[in-house]
Amino acid sequence: MKASGFALLAAHLVAFASAQTFQRLGTCPTLGCVFPPDQTDFLPGQYFDIRLEVHAPTSGPEAYGNGTADENFSFCIQKGNGGCTDAAKFFKTNAPALEKWSFTFVFTFASSRSYSHSTMLQLDFAISGDYTAKLSYYGSRGRKAKNAIFFIGDGMTQNMITAARLIGHKSINGKYQSLMQMDTMEALGHSSTASSQMTHSIDSFITDSANSATALYSGKKSSVNALNVYADSSKDPFDDPKFETMFELFKRVRKGPVGVVSTANVQDATPAAQCAHTRDRPNRGGAEYFFASNITFNNTDWYNEFSSNGYKVAKSKTELEALGNKDKALGIFSTGVMAKWLDRNVYPDNLKTGKTSPTGDGTAATDQPGLKDITLKAIDILNERQKSKNTGFFMMSEAASIDKMMHVLDYDRALGELLELDDTIRATIAHLKKLGIEDETLIVVTADHGHGFDVFGGADTKYLAQQSNDRLKRKAVGTYANSGLSGYQVAAGSNPQNATIIYGDQGPNFPVQWNPRYAYAAGFAANPDHREGYTVNTSGPRLPATAQASNDYTTNPADQPSGFSVGGTLPPSSSQGVHSLTDVSVYANGPGAEEFRGVYNSPDIFFKFADILGLAN
Repeated sequence: MKASGFALLAAHLVAFASAQTFQRLGTCPTLGCVFPPDQTDFLPGQYFDIRLEVHAPTSGPEAYGNGTADENFSFCIQKGNGGCTDAAKFFKTNAPALEKWSFTFVFTFASSRSYSHSTMLQLDFAISGDYTAKLSYYGSRGRKAKNAIFFIGDGMTQNMITAARLIGHKSINGKYQSLMQMDTMEALGHSSTASSQMTHSIDSFITDSANSATALYSGKKSSVNALNVYADSSKDPFDDPKFETMFELFKRVRKGPVGVVSTANVQDATPAAQCAHTRDRPNRGGAEYFFASNITFNNTDWYNEFSSNGYKVAKSKTELEALGNKDKALGIFSTGVMAKWLDRNVYPDNLKTGKTSPTGDGTAATDQPGLKDITLKAIDILNERQKSKNTGFFMMSEAASIDKMMHVLDYDRALGELLELDDTIRATIAHLKKLGIEDETLIVVTADHGHGFDVFGGADTKYLAQQSNDRLKRKAVGTYANSGLSGYQVAAGSNPQNATIIYGDQGPNFPVQWNPRYAYAAGFAANPDHREGYTVNTSGPRLPATAQASNDYTTNPADQPSGFSVGGTLPPSSSQGVHSLTDVSVYANGPGAEEFRGVYNSPDIFFKFADILGLAN
């Protein structure tokens, strides 16, 4: 007969991720240790000792508390589903004296560690059953980072990052001569410190951007289309049970400024997830929901409403640059989604069409800032506004059209958005150094979900366009050895094997040319009927499928007319690609970055942020 189980629950605020080369103590992998360890069995009446240790490393990935171990830890024993009783009282013995000392151990490098401990001797469980031991320590952690910047590459997968590196960075004899900024982050995916997050919905294994953002910003799984609520059965989309978001929590606890930057319409799922609570995410819009019109709530001019509440309003890049740093700011730069990086920088004439002006005057929004412009200005404003009370700030910056362009199979524009995000991250790190706040600012980069995109070879686009039928056109695609090298990092007309490093009009870390003869060949796992020619749509974003009848989409004859036909893998009612199941990578820099190593579920990101910022009560 045995007391069937001694389970350990270390009840502390943060779960410390560890990237050890070996476990320093076989039964103590964390900063709080209970001996005997979890899963130990005892014979009823068998004597044993209990030893408790709380550690405080002075260096290494687990460095904590400036080397001062918690002396106020507590320990209780719970039998079955009963209450948890102080261990000394449970075992009817005196609480032992506290002892402290320091020692040095080898991690991946030497690290000194102090710890406090106590030992209770010759104890026993007189009655068989399941017992849970709970060690609580570091109950009030305090903040490890003062500021946090959360970058979202909407829909961004590791495959896309790899493709962006291919076209934006020069490779010579198989070795890249420069790297993405994400490649150099302190905690990153696909290495010994690999990190990724799982993106499932609460009731579906494929997520959308609303409930995936909800998981990241509130720590709660929810249903597709739901923002920071649990979907109930009522018709009212605004009466569902709500829960607090990271932004709301930061404002309430820290009373610090928060900022939202996005290239999407500002009420889109990811920016809305900072503060909106609704079952139905389509309640949204762009600049057309700010100037007074018949679709604006109560026909209100929201520019005036924001202005009357102390906000400075910018409606162009020029006005953004003119903003001061002391006032709250609202920047709306286009109706709908903002122009893509590729159109703003390579094909700017595309901005001259459409009634996209945020003023509502029917003109085109040709003076639009980019993600980097808005992000750096937001940092300046938030940093300045937090100084009076030293609260720190929290900011989200989203490259929204990685996702939006992947949906319409416009891989080039999606990768342009991704390269712009990486360039923004690089500029942000440099800007934080300039401001002197790099060491107190946590930067995290991830996605809310993924798409089934990948590069599988190369394509000779000139040969492909010259062929007369689909089967001959497909011979332009090369795989393995026949994929060859791409022409994105050489001048137009040059051999892709040219090893000279040159920069295009957009500078380093971007393609020298965007429409080379020798291009990457890529595909999508979930797509409508369409045509593929592996060339850039120079006139604007792709429209791969069009409706031939009600709710029935087939190949758009005007899209990639020199390409070959690709059959759809989705229902005929689908006009574009959809999200996929894939995990997405997480990258981090700054104080607390080490906690983002490992594989975890998307809500865990909320709790990691909250722990590092010291937001828990």
